[in-house]
Amino acid sequence: MNPSQKKTKASDDMDDSAHDQRQSIVETIFPDGIPQLWCPLLTHYRDTGGSLDPQRVRAHLRYLAPVVKTFLAPGSTGDGWEMSPQRQDELIALLLELSAELDLKLMIGVLRSGRGEARDAIVAKTAELLGEGHSWELGTIAAELNALRVSGFTVTPPKGSALTQSQIYSELAAVGELGVPVAFYQLPQITENEMAPETVAELAARYPGFYMLKDTSGADRVAMAAHEHDYQGLFLVRGAERDYAAWHRRAGGPYDGFLLSTVNCFAHPLAEILTALREGCHETARSISVRISAVAEELFSAAAELPFGNPFSNANRAIDHVFAYGEQEALTREPPATISGNRLPHALIERAAQALQREGFDTRTGYLE
Repeated sequence: MNPSQKKTKASDDMDDSAHDQRQSIVETIFPDGIPQLWCPLLTHYRDTGGSLDPQRVRAHLRYLAPVVKTFLAPGSTGDGWEMSPQRQDELIALLLELSAELDLKLMIGVLRSGRGEARDAIVAKTAELLGEGHSWELGTIAAELNALRVSGFTVTPPKGSALTQSQIYSELAAVGELGVPVAFYQLPQITENEMAPETVAELAARYPGFYMLKDTSGADRVAMAAHEHDYQGLFLVRGAERDYAAWHRRAGGPYDGFLLSTVNCFAHPLAEILTALREGCHETARSISVRISAVAEELFSAAAELPFGNPFSNANRAIDHVFAYGEQEALTREPPATISGNRLPHALIERAAQALQREGFDTRTGYLE
């Protein structure tokens, strides 16, 4: 059935609350609960021509996999906004293959900023994955996508600083009506607007396939308003960097987890923060958080001076290069290529190595050894 001709379970089965339906979908995808640590994966390239490096991507995933089981790609950190649709499809196919091998799950980033584009892209990708004529019933489609290692699709509001909340709601509701599992992504750095807490609450009440909200704004308005609005069990993840431990619910913050660019580099210490918070060791969590924050702030600032690329991607790429090869070899190897066709400058790699050493991170050997 064409998605425009059907009603979702959210609209025609009102006997169950959105909260209960959402929990059922989450249990289908994540029987042990939604992971608290997500990674918007870097994309690794063979050369300055932008061709993917499958071996390097696999090595990075193997390094992260012990503590990170859920990935977003293509995302902002992974150059999703700069990639052609063909390159995005190539990356998704590679990551689904590796996810099956390494027991991981992929949230597919649908980075389309035009009105109606995200919905159309999800319809096309779902048909590609599941075949034409597949079911659009929420529980069925969640199970079928999950069998392929897909945990859903991530969508931002359309771009436009003048868009009203009603217009933002209508665009995202069109995605919610499809009945696929989705995460909505607060990204004003790209969209030039923000979903208001009231908009998020209304979407959450109507569309149980909407199970996660990522907020990278740094303003955290939706999460901070949780005491005023019923988000119907929505899982909130923070994408803004710094002061990691303080923002988690176990430390009194408003977030259930993190979906951070720095998970590419600091997955293991970030996992240690979550463990420390779970065990009530708040000072340990704060101490690790301070060290990660210090490196991240320095490298984000340094990367912002480059005339090409996304500073968050460039900074994490430099830090990952050091973790991958170890501090000595990282300084002698050719720096990693970026999607812009440029390589990172040696000076940024040196800055990363110095910052990591200063903050006590062990980079004597790399994970590629």
